[in-house]
Amino acid sequence: MKQTLRLDPHREPDLRTAADLLRGGGCVAFPTETVYGLGVDATSQAAVKRAFVAKGRPADNPLIVHLHCRNQLELYCHSVPAIAYSLMERFCPGALTLVLPKRSSIVDAVTAGLETVAVRFPAHATARAILQMADVPVAAPSANRSGRPSGTTWQSVLEDLDGRIDAVVCDAPCHIGIESTVVDVTGAEPVVLRCGSVSIQQLLEVCKDLRTLGQVIDPTVNSPGLRHRHYQPTGRVVLVSDLLDLQCQLSSAESSLGWGFIGLEALPGLNLGAGNCKASICENVDHYARQIFSFFRECDSLGIGTIYCQCVPDHGIGQALMDRLKRAASES
Repeated sequence: MKQTLRLDPHREPDLRTAADLLRGGGCVAFPTETVYGLGVDATSQAAVKRAFVAKGRPADNPLIVHLHCRNQLELYCHSVPAIAYSLMERFCPGALTLVLPKRSSIVDAVTAGLETVAVRFPAHATARAILQMADVPVAAPSANRSGRPSGTTWQSVLEDLDGRIDAVVCDAPCHIGIESTVVDVTGAEPVVLRCGSVSIQQLLEVCKDLRTLGQVIDPTVNSPGLRHRHYQPTGRVVLVSDLLDLQCQLSSAESSLGWGFIGLEALPGLNLGAGNCKASICENVDHYARQIFSFFRECDSLGIGTIYCQCVPDHGIGQALMDRLKRAASES
């Protein structure tokens, strides 16, 4: 494949090029408010296969379908329950994905053979413009090689996928930085399958009978992004609760491969100029979530061997951030 085409989000001809590529079976990376997505036509088996090949994504890992308006919903889903409309009224367009029964127009490769499909309506202006111009349902996993930290900038997309996809829309960094919340509404009670910036506390305001991951037997069946290792940089990720203890460790025995630190509090007394070290002190948990994947990639570019991540309170977007950090630190 030729070098990936760089498209300008501020030029309508470039947006139309992105839309034309999607309609023609191409692979186009575009920004959303959460992370960059790798878009393909969800009604084309060949196009969907191209996305899996580009990412190196396992075929049993379903994809999220992106739509530009609610009028499209019943074209691709059926038996939509009332609670789905209530959730859409409150949170869509935005960072909420709903799992619904699918129609046959969505090819089986999108859903890993399941009879359900995950759909969302992104709020990002560029994404919405492209989706409207393309006027096809767009399956869009995160635009990165499978297992790697998700791409939140067009530059990080090209680090993984340059030459493997047709085009990337070169817009500003994604402003949330963590993937969408996923809620399965196909059963008697809605179930949160993946945490995101739409928090469980917010969802409970709409549906009081909401269940969460720990309350279901098999939470991975219907949701993208849960069956395989995700979000992992090359370096080892270590979660940190006690910063004083970490300071002592780093002062006494710094790794020959260097270390990185990201969190909400500084590590005073440590010389970041000595050796291969990098630190990112975030203003708040939202900023932390927005920066985490880019920080992982920066550490990779420096060859840093260990990345220390400060733990945050497990509520609001902090719950989603801790979910991503725990999976990045997992060895399984």
